[in-house]
Amino acid sequence: MPAGEGWWRTAVIYQVYVRSFADGNGDGIGDLAGVRSRLGYLKSLGVDALWFTPWYQSPLADGGYDVQDYRRIDPRFGTLEEAEQLIAEALELGIRTIVDIVPNHISNQHDWFQQALAAGPGSVERERFWFHPGRGADGSGIPTNWVSSFQGETWTRTHNPDGTPGEWYLHLFTPEQPDLNWNHIDVRREHEDVLRFWFDRGVAGVRIDSAALPVKDPALPDLPAGGTPTAGHPHIDRDELHDIYRDWRAVADEYDGERVLVGEVWLDDAERFARYLRPGEMHTAFNFGFMTQPWSARAMRDSITRTLAEHEPVGAPATWVLSNHDVTRPVTRYGQADSSFAFERKRRGTATDVERGARRARAAALLVAALPGSLYIYQGDELGLPEVELPLDVIEDPMHFRSGGVDPGRDGCRVPLPWAGASSPYGFGGAPWLPQPADWAGLSVEAQDADPGSTLNLYRAAIAVRRRIDDFAGSELEWLELGADVLAFRRGDGTVSITNLGAVPVPLPAHHEVLLASTLLDGGALPPDSTAWLALRAVPGRSPRAQK
Repeated sequence: MPAGEGWWRTAVIYQVYVRSFADGNGDGIGDLAGVRSRLGYLKSLGVDALWFTPWYQSPLADGGYDVQDYRRIDPRFGTLEEAEQLIAEALELGIRTIVDIVPNHISNQHDWFQQALAAGPGSVERERFWFHPGRGADGSGIPTNWVSSFQGETWTRTHNPDGTPGEWYLHLFTPEQPDLNWNHIDVRREHEDVLRFWFDRGVAGVRIDSAALPVKDPALPDLPAGGTPTAGHPHIDRDELHDIYRDWRAVADEYDGERVLVGEVWLDDAERFARYLRPGEMHTAFNFGFMTQPWSARAMRDSITRTLAEHEPVGAPATWVLSNHDVTRPVTRYGQADSSFAFERKRRGTATDVERGARRARAAALLVAALPGSLYIYQGDELGLPEVELPLDVIEDPMHFRSGGVDPGRDGCRVPLPWAGASSPYGFGGAPWLPQPADWAGLSVEAQDADPGSTLNLYRAAIAVRRRIDDFAGSELEWLELGADVLAFRRGDGTVSITNLGAVPVPLPAHHEVLLASTLLDGGALPPDSTAWLALRAVPGRSPRAQK
């Protein structure tokens, strides 16, 4: 695994959504005991680090991103002692731990917010949030016209102790997630203390949720018609954010072993995006541009080129992501007529060709694993799991409800993993909190372990080759021109990745060995919807593999 300085530059990081990974106590909810029981599996996969979505005490109004207490593990998942054991046990296996921090907001059940409600208008307790009188003589008008990331309004009105309507408070997400006021010293100090709390327990880094949102314009200006300000946005990507993250970096740098900051930064402006990666700020930030591209050689190449170009001036490595706990799984997405991704276009009942999507997802997995930078894998993608269209009565995601039921929500990519057996719960534990499909037996870890050609074994092989071949460790990438529907590039001076996104087989260029392929080759040609890695010269310590 990457060791010492810069380990995060080429790391393979596996995202664990604890609630759906593995259930250790049989209650149907994934937990830390379940993760600990599967550390051997994660070691065999070959990952360098685990990123845990929030495991803190939470009402789970938004899947744990409504944090009630950062210093306690949610009882449904386990205890703080178990978290400490998990961090230590994973590290013994050479696997680091990254935890989620959510600076934009907290839970409405957090002590701070409950104190603010009780203290009333004008109190110091309310200064940690964005409480504001409403518009109009009776205060019934919302303070701004800002639009929620989850659709709908961004303000909720409180009630005074006598029951009369009171002030409003800001929430860019759900009403259960009040936004914090980052102009307040308590907010800044608390988050720095939280970082130290988890660094002291051995975590190797933090992933910063919605990293471009925490700071607001205190004047609370309305958005112009159309929603796009010509000057600075009132609550997205404000310059003051960089002071916060420089302070966080200083905290991280207090510790040995490079504790990293990873930002969730959704921005279209390349120059503004790169500012978060300047020396002394974040180490890396998620690259969402590639993940949203359709199955198109031109679109994907443009995205890769743009990504590498925006990282180059600040010397930061790119990150490559095919999905996460918010996004439609690749097997389903790549099988749809519109294979790109946008939250606003998600609809229930969208037709997909799962067989085609599965081929493309395997090809995409090798494509991104060959690119320079770090690689993120969302749990279950290594099994080739599709998105699940769930019954309406089991959906919990607030995105579904706040859209009036138009958006199917994100729970379809959060269905508990299949580990073994012929029927649900497939070795997950108790009856899972979200129902698993009846046809997942062939996708279980047990079934795929026994199949050399399975998606799981493809991922294992890709991670192993990526680690073994020195060409993959550098930052060089040279495009090769093999056709309009082909993505081909050289890494270093001896390794080539070729992805065929077209409809006909593509002849492979001269090579010494096929290191890995996402499907069986067609003689000397690469079939449609597939990727191959080629060694142009002999690999030290290896003999050429005969190709059929």
